[in-house]
Amino acid sequence: MNILLLADDDKSAAFIRKGLTEEGYRVEVAADAPSGEEMAAAGKWDLLILDSRFSASGDFGSCRRIRASRKDLPILILSGDGDTQHKVAGLDAGADDYLTKPFHFEELLARIHALTRLRASQEQIRHYKIADLEVDLYLRSVHRSGKAISLTATEFSLLKLLLAHEGQVLSRAFISETVWGIDFDRGTNVVTVYINYLRNKIDKGFETPLIYTVTNSGYMLKA
Repeated sequence: MNILLLADDDKSAAFIRKGLTEEGYRVEVAADAPSGEEMAAAGKWDLLILDSRFSASGDFGSCRRIRASRKDLPILILSGDGDTQHKVAGLDAGADDYLTKPFHFEELLARIHALTRLRASQEQIRHYKIADLEVDLYLRSVHRSGKAISLTATEFSLLKLLLAHEGQVLSRAFISETVWGIDFDRGTNVVTVYINYLRNKIDKGFETPLIYTVTNSGYMLKA
C-alpha cells in the first residue's frame, strides 16, 4: 500500500513514516504544499495523510485542490485542532477522515485500515441506483431523473452512508461518528443541518422524497 504523507514537521513526519514502514506500508513524504499537491496528482497512491498545518489560513486549500484532481484518493487529515467546526471544515474540503493530534499510533493504523476497507467496498460497489437517483462513487457524480446534482464533500459522504444502509434507520449518533468521526453532541445540530442540505438537493423539486425522518430515531433513505 502506497501512502503519501504531507507534513512540514520533520520530527512528526519521521515518526509516522517509521511506524507505517514497520507495518509494511510504503510511505513518501512531501515537506511543502506545492510539491505535495503535485505528487498527489501524479502518483499512484492508496492514501493521502495531510497535516492540517499545510493550510495555515484554515481553509484546507491543499485538501481542496488535491480532491479536485483526485476524486478517488482517500484523504486523512491530522490536526491539533479538535474543534467540531474545524473538523467539519476539513471534511467539507474533501477529506474522508479527521484525526486529532496527539493520537495513539494504534488509532492511526485503525483509521488507515478503515479507509482501506471503505475504498475496497467502493470499488466493489461503484454505482448505486435507487428509484431515479443514480450515484457513481468513483466519479463522485450524482444524478436524479437525469439532472446533475452538485454536492459538497460532506454532503456526498452523508449520501454514501445513507445509500450503503438503504432502508435502515440511522441514528444521529451513528451518522455523526461515521461521517464526521466525532462523538455525537446533543448540543449541536450539525447532523440535522446537513440532512436538510442534502434534502434540498436530492428531494426538493422532485415528486417523491427519498430521505425520511423517523421520529426519535434518526434518518433513512428508501425508494
